[in-house]
Amino acid sequence: MPTLPRRCRRWPAAFLAPLAAVLALVTGTSLALAGDAQSSAATGTTAVPAASTTSGIAPAVSCASVASLDLASAVPDVPFEVGSATVLAAADNTLGDWAACDVKGVIAPQIHFELRLPQTGWQANYLQVGCGGLCGSVNVGSAPASTGCVPLTTGAFAVASSDEGHSQGGGLFSTDPTLRADFGYKSDHLLARAAKAIVQRFYGQAATHSYFDGCSQGGHQALTEAQRYPTDFDGIVAGAPANNFTALNTFSHAWTAQSVYLDGGPATITNADLPALHAAVLKGCGAPADRIIADPLSCTWDPATIQCAAGQTSTAGDYCLTADQVTTLRRIYAGPTDEHGQLLYPGYQLRGSELNWAGIITPATASGASGDISFVRETLRYQVFDRPQPQLTYKDVKFTAAYFKKIMAPNEGVYDATDPDLRAFKKAGGKLILWHGLGDQHIPAVGTMAYYKAVRKVMGGAAATSDFARLFLLPGVAHCGGGQGPDTFDALSAITDWVTRGTAPDSLTTTSVDSGGNTTATRPVYPFPYYAKNTTGGPSDEAGSYTPVKSSAEANLTLNRLGSFRSGYETVGNWVGGKWVVSKGKA
Repeated sequence: MPTLPRRCRRWPAAFLAPLAAVLALVTGTSLALAGDAQSSAATGTTAVPAASTTSGIAPAVSCASVASLDLASAVPDVPFEVGSATVLAAADNTLGDWAACDVKGVIAPQIHFELRLPQTGWQANYLQVGCGGLCGSVNVGSAPASTGCVPLTTGAFAVASSDEGHSQGGGLFSTDPTLRADFGYKSDHLLARAAKAIVQRFYGQAATHSYFDGCSQGGHQALTEAQRYPTDFDGIVAGAPANNFTALNTFSHAWTAQSVYLDGGPATITNADLPALHAAVLKGCGAPADRIIADPLSCTWDPATIQCAAGQTSTAGDYCLTADQVTTLRRIYAGPTDEHGQLLYPGYQLRGSELNWAGIITPATASGASGDISFVRETLRYQVFDRPQPQLTYKDVKFTAAYFKKIMAPNEGVYDATDPDLRAFKKAGGKLILWHGLGDQHIPAVGTMAYYKAVRKVMGGAAATSDFARLFLLPGVAHCGGGQGPDTFDALSAITDWVTRGTAPDSLTTTSVDSGGNTTATRPVYPFPYYAKNTTGGPSDEAGSYTPVKSSAEANLTLNRLGSFRSGYETVGNWVGGKWVVSKGKA
């Protein structure tokens, strides 16, 4: 029997106590231990029984032998091959101070993956890591939201990731239906099955617990797993999820682009405007001295309040907005709407996020291009239509109910992970931590709030949801980190404690770390709809100064939107008799 998994860093009791008065604590099942070592006779090698020591479970076979193992029979419906298996020195391992058997391989047709198997310290845990953007490369060298998780740095987890089936960062791969499906929903499930088979053969026993950790597209992958393949992982961390993928990359990004480039002209707002604009927003929203808006959803500041008077010219000392700039900002804060005023994406930029817009929503110069333009271009040209449309740009997106149906109907089942019915995941014992920066410039955090509220409705209310899934919102934090608020934290410790000990996270402690690695501020974040407020009068950079306060704006969030979070929309696509056949239903 293996030793108990080493726990990740626990949160100080002082940070947990305030929330106990307002949230019910829920416990789960006790820790399950890994089973006996399994025979490796089928591999043609002589396996040594897995050793259980204080340093973890030892490998049952050598690293070099992994490349020659016959694994076809392990998961016959997931054809894959191992291309190489080499020892990675601890000094070269960016995940932590542990040597690994670094396995690289391919899952048919072309999902490249990498799996790092600890040579010492393994505690029967498997961790799968997501990717970002449109993926296109394998990045197994880091895990988001895991700072301070000691087991990750000491080799307690076998860690894997993939390129989601293609090797370039643009959307060109989507012209192939198989690669589209691999990216949209299949690759992570296939990797989980293949990697677990390798883990079991390498150590002579299966992983006891499996986890997924991802942000952005990785957050999308995480929710795809919870919704479509609810038994793949025991614990899932989904950060800033791009799960409403189709509407995000068409309507949300095109709306901000068309808002900044009004009528296709030069940019009305550039990066140079952002500091003064942000200062005006902070003042208008009544931000405290730390210049972080803790509950931005409650702020309704109108850009027209700083519109230039007749004949006035904006200056650094007296910043004001032109009429076109007011229009641009009102549109960005309102979100994409159709001719009837219904949102086409369930979210919009929150006030206080302005400094994070540079290069994404706003360009460096009025004649320059923003990042949103390129996001929309890749989606329109290669991802949402049956054939490539290389002539299309952000200007071609129409914000109408008819165009919404045209874009969404054939694509949401493949690309999206918006099903709020997580009953199968909960029944399997799964635990889910959602997190999102409130200053996210890529994926508006409101969309994640809306999805979580939809989950609550389906699951039977707040209590029935919080006992397996919780959402944490990080003030001032940009996309997957950065920004103005404390952005470094360890959700991996929280999810492992929740899975193995039934200890639900009542708060997470976030920190700001300077370039020298020094902690400059700490702040707790609490489960939705609570936020941290300095009610003690203590230092704003110390977590102990904060207590949980319920946000009425978050709790009462309603969106007038076209479309909905609903169940049963998933599209199942596979090659049948040489033809790509698509049907509706759960994958």
